[in-house]
Amino acid sequence: MRGIRTVLLAIIAGLTTTTQGFSQACTTLGQNPETAFPVCGTTVFKQSTVPLCVSNSLFVPGCDDGTANYENRNPFWYKFHCYVSGTLGFTITPNSPTSDYDWQLYDITGLPASAVYTNRNIVVTGNWSATYGPTGASASGVDFIQCASSPDQGLSTFAKMPNLIAGHDYILLVSHWTNTQAGYDLSFGGGTAVITDPNLPAPKSIKPDCDGLEMLVTLNKPIRCNSLAADGSDFVLQPANATVVGVSTNGCSNGFDFTEITIRLSNPIPAGDYELLVNTGTDGNTLLDACGNSIPPGTPIPFTFVVAQPIFADSIGTVGCAPTSVDIYFPKKINCASINADGSNFIVTGPSAVSVASVQTVCTGGETEVITLRFTEPITVGGTYNVTMQAGVDGSTIVDECGLNLPIHTRSFTAADTVNADFTYIAQLDCRLNTVLFSHDGAHNVNNWNWTLNNGAPVTTREHTAVLSSTSTTTVRLQVSNGVCTDEASVNIIMDNEIIADFEIPAIICPEDKLEIVNNSRGLIDSWRWTFEPTGSSILKDPAPLQFPINNRESYYNIKLVATNNTLGCSDSIRKRVTVLDNCYIAVPTAFTPNGDGLNDYLFPNNAMKADNLEFRVYNRWGQLVFLSRDWTKKWDGRVNGQLQSTGVYVWFLSYTHRDTGQKVFQKGTTTLIL
Repeated sequence: MRGIRTVLLAIIAGLTTTTQGFSQACTTLGQNPETAFPVCGTTVFKQSTVPLCVSNSLFVPGCDDGTANYENRNPFWYKFHCYVSGTLGFTITPNSPTSDYDWQLYDITGLPASAVYTNRNIVVTGNWSATYGPTGASASGVDFIQCASSPDQGLSTFAKMPNLIAGHDYILLVSHWTNTQAGYDLSFGGGTAVITDPNLPAPKSIKPDCDGLEMLVTLNKPIRCNSLAADGSDFVLQPANATVVGVSTNGCSNGFDFTEITIRLSNPIPAGDYELLVNTGTDGNTLLDACGNSIPPGTPIPFTFVVAQPIFADSIGTVGCAPTSVDIYFPKKINCASINADGSNFIVTGPSAVSVASVQTVCTGGETEVITLRFTEPITVGGTYNVTMQAGVDGSTIVDECGLNLPIHTRSFTAADTVNADFTYIAQLDCRLNTVLFSHDGAHNVNNWNWTLNNGAPVTTREHTAVLSSTSTTTVRLQVSNGVCTDEASVNIIMDNEIIADFEIPAIICPEDKLEIVNNSRGLIDSWRWTFEPTGSSILKDPAPLQFPINNRESYYNIKLVATNNTLGCSDSIRKRVTVLDNCYIAVPTAFTPNGDGLNDYLFPNNAMKADNLEFRVYNRWGQLVFLSRDWTKKWDGRVNGQLQSTGVYVWFLSYTHRDTGQKVFQKGTTTLIL
């Protein structure tokens, strides 16, 4: 357990620690992740001593159970990039047989090096056992992280080689728990991953300053700081219009390598074509990468020095639909302090009025290469717009990195019209199917259409013809675009022009009652023709109630309706039958014969259509209920539970309220079932 280990190692530390307390902060280069050593996979790192210090606690996956203290004690850090995926093998060999070295590997791709202290998800593997001797990653190592222990447990000090991913960045911590300054060797090998940059070092670009006194050289890869001669002797200018008198870098003040170097000259150079030659310096070498590869002596870096002249903006970035801003690009850096924040250094003119609300910049070292103009409102009218750079409220135009004011000049950009997807349609109506023409006007340079009807297959023409049912609801969607701006419109189209003739009448009426007709026809109807067979006709939409002749016998009449749309030439018809009773006297027959011959087969209260709240009960001779109905058209067929009852006399009870008079009626009597 780490607690046991802490006590034992504290005793050892008390015997071996120098005057440097192990609790002091880590300040030596390489002892913090931000200043990690750059790794060459073919180089053995020999750390003869390890300064005693501690900076941060660490998270160790599977080991943080509260019994041990994991930290970057007496550390060194090593950073490298994976160029070819594969396994990583390495060995840490202590200079002292009683030294206990721990280690942990992190994947810091896209993250700052300090993420090793805060991000628990980037640990790749490690080993924290207290066993003395060599440690590292090998093919025979354990497939997990060994946690803290006491030295006598003899746990494995090697982890299984981790798999590295090409293009990822890694950082390795080597932590010296035993609190002595005895060093170690770190060597890489045995795995299949490539962590050595295959590219040889070379100059990438050169940029002289405004005055011809300095030039910034960019390298294609990191270069070792200790390979650079401080006196600038690694460089020679040709023609020799000046000599190199000094250099400075972007990384050597707090690290081991650099990618940019500033060359200082003895005097300003005149305009002309030059070469800066890489030379063997007074330190006996040219510039070297992490693996000691050199830039060959005599390598030229050509450049042209031009006496600074006022610059013009390069271009304006492409704008989208209804832009609220534009980006202006410059060939040189612009002094951010010379830009008026209110946007008064710029004026925009074009097909519609545009007001500049403000400017926005991302400044590094007080300079920027891009200025963003923000407008008070989006530009919705298409066309060519001009941005004129002018003197601002301070009376001056903006200033470039050379201190020169930009001339008043204009750059242009093109904005697109906003578009409108609203569409029109014309319907050619028919009896059953309607033909509908959908059309978009194509205004504002629309060149792309996408029609969908009820989520069907898309149609991409400006006009679209569809056949819709004359009784239907269709959701029509149109998306339009002019290549920059888009819009969408949606309409529900309801078709209800189909002619459907329909009406409602009672099936049976009393002879003294008039027939009420309710017209339920639907569609675009402009004429009606009623036929009351055989008594008459009507052309009214809603004919007056009909009085049929009283002839003291049950009669039958047909009512027919023809509904027409004369414009379309469409018609529909329907016929219904009404029964006029001979009388509406409510009575129960005294006998019935349920033998299926079609005559008197049922028992029920005759003509009870005007009996509201009706209840009809039938009992057998033993007083058992054999039939109950509250609908006069529901008739007793002489059966109970499907069994035909025997011949005999049955008692019935009838109660109801007469619809016309409101009188409550109760009747009783007998009927004979005859088989």
